[in-house]
Amino acid sequence: MNAPAQIQALISEAPAGATRLREIPYNYTSFSDREIVIRLLGEDAWRLLDDLRSARQTGRSARMLYEVLGDIWVVRRNPYLQEDMLDNPKRRQDLIDALHHRLQEVDKRRKIIEAAEGKDDETVAQAKQRNANVEALLQAATKAVEDFSAEFRASWDLRKRATKVLGRYTEKHNIKFDGMSRVTHVTDATDWRVEYPFVVLTPDSEDEMAGLVKGCIELGLTIIPRGGGTGYTGGAIPLTPMSAVINTEKLNILGAVEMTRLPGVERDYATIHSGAGVVTRRVADAAEAAGFVFAVDPTSADASCVGGNVAMNAGGKKAVLWGTALDNLASWRMVDPNGDWLEVTRLEHNLGKIHDAPLARFKLEWSHPGERGKPATPFKSEVLEIPGRQFRKEGLGKDVTDKFLAGLPGVQKEGCDGDCTPHQCV
Repeated sequence: MNAPAQIQALISEAPAGATRLREIPYNYTSFSDREIVIRLLGEDAWRLLDDLRSARQTGRSARMLYEVLGDIWVVRRNPYLQEDMLDNPKRRQDLIDALHHRLQEVDKRRKIIEAAEGKDDETVAQAKQRNANVEALLQAATKAVEDFSAEFRASWDLRKRATKVLGRYTEKHNIKFDGMSRVTHVTDATDWRVEYPFVVLTPDSEDEMAGLVKGCIELGLTIIPRGGGTGYTGGAIPLTPMSAVINTEKLNILGAVEMTRLPGVERDYATIHSGAGVVTRRVADAAEAAGFVFAVDPTSADASCVGGNVAMNAGGKKAVLWGTALDNLASWRMVDPNGDWLEVTRLEHNLGKIHDAPLARFKLEWSHPGERGKPATPFKSEVLEIPGRQFRKEGLGKDVTDKFLAGLPGVQKEGCDGDCTPHQCV
């Protein structure tokens, strides 16, 4: 996921002794005034404003500047207001005009004060410096208002283009720009809220996934796969407004438990075929009804989805006996960052915990999307061989420090190297 350009400035600690000010109106978010000023005007603007405040020269002008920032901030942080502004050009222009008017009033006060300089004990050099600081702040604020105004036209144009591009691969009603969809996909169970996604996609079938990924790449959007949204690591949280959340909850096809001969295994073994959007509890219930146990048992089993279990290498209390998601996967299919299909098949499965196997082997097959988006004939294949002990850190069981997992695609990557669709679990 792409982080904002100013992310280091935003997460850096405030100067020692600095007060967490909350003077920007309409700010009902967890962002401090400092963080909002940095986001809208830049870190240098915050330093200038802080210096002016310490010199007690920012009374009424500062309040007017904060009102401008507050109006911009409340619209940017409220998709419903954004919808209203997009649908009402006159109302939007009235707001922009009001913002410019306030900044013009601040500039008038600056010029009045400049004309009166030198009539007190303040040195001329200090007066000139303060006036230059105010002017620099006004320039930054004026640019912020202009950028804010331009965002609406850019957003409108990109929505039209996205509807056309993504509409090639899914129905129009699955391309969601509305406030409700964006609000419900701004965070997961962490409740961290950084940026609202530009669009939420809800494909009806697995066949649509490769095309949607290619479409998002064409549009320059950051892709975020999401299932039940129960994660506590922030993997489904947009960090840029130019992002597309692909919700996999409709990919909920669940097969019956079948006795299957896996590649390189000498006897039949119980497996179940599941879509990425199937709720974990449904798989567990299907396994129990057939007289088996589904090993992956996270505490979020009633809400989490199978795709998320694979992406996070989920475990649960049963993992002590039967291992995590990785130990219980026979095969899985995903769309890679190029929009191609990637099928991963475990060879010679040891039917137990993967770290007990001397060597874990996986067959990887890439194919371009064929008819109706389904995988076509593979154009590339390879066999990935990884020592079993490499998947676990001794004494810890699951190694949460190794997200890469020796390059094994999909598992434990939180959707960072592809978008999983169906799975075959043992």
